[in-house]
Amino acid sequence: MSLNSNVPNGPLAEKWTNYKSKMNLVAPNNKRRLEVIVVGTGLAGASAAATLGELGYNVKAFTFHDSPRRAHSIAAQGGINAAKNYQNDGDSIWRLFYDTIKGGDYRSRESNVHRLAEVSADIIDQCVAQGVPFAREYGGLLHNRSFGGVQVSRTFYARGQTGQQLLIGAYQALSRQISNGNVEMYNRHEMLDVVKIDGKARGIVTRNLLNGKIESHAAHCVILATGGYGNVFYLSTNAMGSNVTAAWRAVKRGALMANPCYTQIHPTCIPVSGEYQSKLTLMSESLRNDGRVWVPKTIADAEAIQRGEKTGLDIAEEDRDYYLERRYPAFGNLVPRDVASRAAKVACDEGKGVSKTGLAVFLDFASAIQRYGKSAAISQGISDPDAGTITKLGEKVVEEKYGNLFEMYEKITGENPYKNPMKIYPAVHYTMGGLWVDYNLQTNIPGLFALGEANFSDHGANRLGASALMQGLADGYFVIPYTLGTFLSNEIRTPKFTTDAPEFKAAESKVKENVLRLANSQGNQSVESFHRRLGKIMWEYCGMSRNAEGLKKGRQMIRELREEFYRDVYVPGSDTEYNPELEKAGRVADFLEMGEVMMLDALNRNESCGGHFREEYQSTEGEAQRNDADYTYVAAWEWDDNEPILHKEELNFENVELKTRSYK
Repeated sequence: MSLNSNVPNGPLAEKWTNYKSKMNLVAPNNKRRLEVIVVGTGLAGASAAATLGELGYNVKAFTFHDSPRRAHSIAAQGGINAAKNYQNDGDSIWRLFYDTIKGGDYRSRESNVHRLAEVSADIIDQCVAQGVPFAREYGGLLHNRSFGGVQVSRTFYARGQTGQQLLIGAYQALSRQISNGNVEMYNRHEMLDVVKIDGKARGIVTRNLLNGKIESHAAHCVILATGGYGNVFYLSTNAMGSNVTAAWRAVKRGALMANPCYTQIHPTCIPVSGEYQSKLTLMSESLRNDGRVWVPKTIADAEAIQRGEKTGLDIAEEDRDYYLERRYPAFGNLVPRDVASRAAKVACDEGKGVSKTGLAVFLDFASAIQRYGKSAAISQGISDPDAGTITKLGEKVVEEKYGNLFEMYEKITGENPYKNPMKIYPAVHYTMGGLWVDYNLQTNIPGLFALGEANFSDHGANRLGASALMQGLADGYFVIPYTLGTFLSNEIRTPKFTTDAPEFKAAESKVKENVLRLANSQGNQSVESFHRRLGKIMWEYCGMSRNAEGLKKGRQMIRELREEFYRDVYVPGSDTEYNPELEKAGRVADFLEMGEVMMLDALNRNESCGGHFREEYQSTEGEAQRNDADYTYVAAWEWDDNEPILHKEELNFENVELKTRSYK
């Protein structure tokens, strides 16, 4: 299969502008004749549906939630990047482009990343116009903070609720189009198949989650904005409902899954505390602006903390190892997520972890509280403040910046992070892999598009913090409204499709067969138990580090688990009612196939890059060692029940020099 990225010719900085000026368009009168399906209503889906409705298309939007506001985008805390250079600290479109390419360890497509950097500034203007309450400086200008992997402050934020506020903005835009009749909203509908007619995506098959009814919906094209697949690991920072089903069912229809092994492990999560947990909680990366990461210098001190004989407060300053500041002096605590995560694992593997399990490091705000307290005292005219006053003033400043995050931490752990250092440990957070798309965000199936985390296109092997929200809104507000026309401009004479076509009937029949197969399963083991076992396999053999032997073993274990799942899973209830266990069974079945492809992709990539760390390929200092000669390509996998098939898109770097990442 030939993969054509359809990147336009011309200088990098002019590609998008020139392309928009010359691409085929759909006239307003013709937009009214065309129907578009959007699956998913997070930032990418809601912004796409709202914008396309505003343009005049007839849009049908689908979510398995009771409201679009339940989308997992709401959980993003720290901020959204944009190259506006409000801080006058040297930022630019080029620097955002370069930081993203470098942060992704040179495994992303230059043209897509530069376009993302270009439209980033427009996103902020759009969201401010919608009323998103971004943090502001004293003079009223929007405030910025720093995030990992960069040396400028370009992250706009709304305290620790950025994703929620941005989603409310997109949701109100979507609601306006619903009230105007331009968008038809389908809540509580889960997409279970893509329907192709003459090789083009022309609709979907869904299950009404309230009554179990299998329904077909037709359109001229389909957009998937359904998020990532991090829950294949069971324990992750993703919402419990996040899944791969929509994307994977597209793969079963011929779409390609690109770079599935690129998984982001986030360094600042609340550590696992017991077998009973079903998800993990993220502490925003914004905390690394002021929090210092450390472990005890000696194993003896670490073991004393693990036994509860000491706390972090008992370790003297000279006995602490601020290992990120020591190893990466140029970036310190703000190194990219993959680098910070591996460094935490190394510290804990050495026996210096600070929790009962030995799998945690400290994130300490004591220095920031003192620094802010002294500054506040001076600004308030307190000439000789005592230690208590400084601490009180400093804690107030930290509360203004991170208060809701600190509250969340204390509720979950029972510890006051103002008085004691936080305990954090890496956990699965984001998946850089996704459906393969070209420059137009179209998959290899004509008429099937993928936006946001559902596609692979912008982040390479590692995503920089605060770039997920940027990509989702860029795709929905500023990219797909243009690029969709490249497909639909050739469809204006195509009449509306009906679900009476034999292709829809065949797809419905297949979906019903699959649903009944699971609904009639009367084995002995719960769906949850299979998901948990899959997650442990994935984390053990395809988690923060991988090796060839483990990946081969893990793949075989997944195949055996999949056979056992269909043989012995128990699904209570029926298919004609609200049945969350049946929903979950279908999603876990898809994870059991997706997990195998992830193992295979990681085994195929004989190098370390970004979030993919192969133990066999590392420097003497334990850093990732790429193989640019053999692996500078996108790995796009075609599903085959016997053996998935690899297709390659070679990556060409014409504007950025390929070199080893250094944050020292």
